[in-house]
Amino acid sequence: MKKSHIALILVCLALVCVAPAFGQGAKDSAARSEARATRTVVDHLGNEVTIPAEINRIIISSVFPLPSVYCLFEGDASKLVGMHPSSMAAAKNSILPAIMPDIVNVNTDFISGSEVNIEEVLKLKPDVAFYNASSTAEGEKYRRAGIPAVAFSVSKWNFNSIETFNGWVELLGEVLQKEDQAAGIVEYGKEVYDMIQGRLTAATDMEKPKALILFRYHNGKINTAGGTHFGQYWIDSTGGVNVASSLKGIPETNMEQIYQWNPDIIYITNFIGYLPEDLYGNVIEGHDWSHVKAVQEGKVYKFPLGMYRWYPPSSDTPLVLMWLAKHNQPDLFADIDMEQEVRDYYMRFYNMELSDDQVFQIFHPSRDAADE
Repeated sequence: MKKSHIALILVCLALVCVAPAFGQGAKDSAARSEARATRTVVDHLGNEVTIPAEINRIIISSVFPLPSVYCLFEGDASKLVGMHPSSMAAAKNSILPAIMPDIVNVNTDFISGSEVNIEEVLKLKPDVAFYNASSTAEGEKYRRAGIPAVAFSVSKWNFNSIETFNGWVELLGEVLQKEDQAAGIVEYGKEVYDMIQGRLTAATDMEKPKALILFRYHNGKINTAGGTHFGQYWIDSTGGVNVASSLKGIPETNMEQIYQWNPDIIYITNFIGYLPEDLYGNVIEGHDWSHVKAVQEGKVYKFPLGMYRWYPPSSDTPLVLMWLAKHNQPDLFADIDMEQEVRDYYMRFYNMELSDDQVFQIFHPSRDAADE
């Protein structure tokens, strides 16, 4: 065989051998390019955050209601790899696992108290972290670790629960690049709000009860909801008067002040483990509730727990408005059957037919839902 023919054969064989390698190299390069693909969103602090074009692993830390909102928005919990223990306490005692069972398996080990452990976060390999806009130091921790961090605000909308929920949903839509699976909830919430305001406005001789919200109550320390928190919105919009409206945030108070306020109604959030019977039975050591009008008249109520605790903004917000209106102005809203409203709402927005036991669970939440 001629040397020229031999050389040609050798060249062809070499090309055959290296072609797959070149092909694989091109594929790897394309994969790396795709992995590096990013886009930019603007969070609630006005930060321009560069996030991966494709998001598959998410942690949600210091916005406690947000995991439940995210799950309903996304339609499942498969991409949620980490969330706050307080969010988990609510989730395990809520209706959410009946729709999305995987929610109870989400990791919570990366947070102890209010501190985020970045080493534990990195083990989760998140594509993005969602955090409370007021926790700027936490956001900086994520950024220093190379984790895109998107801030969600709880105060941007002056603690209007409906608008806050809407703001979260809009930002989720931008980050996840998909339609809102919770579409219609904000619009319905506004309809409910307008209905309530219409009745309240028409009732010219209405007396508004003085209401106290026990936001936190632990180790003898009592915190209420002041004029710059969600409690103010809830009470104002449902025909009551917040006794702590002159205070800011969630201030500490004491029994002497509560005696002076002498509220007609007391609402207990799910952030604490106490139930109305604890006040009625006067079993809380060091505090005597027997002199308070709301206790004497049997008007102490525990916030329900549906998809999440009903005090902060959540996908159940329209139901919260109706529930509070019935308690604050029972004569004006006597026609509202809350159990039926809850059943209809869950079927309409979650495509879920509640059992009698589940309805009972919503209106009689467990002490275990507390984050203490």
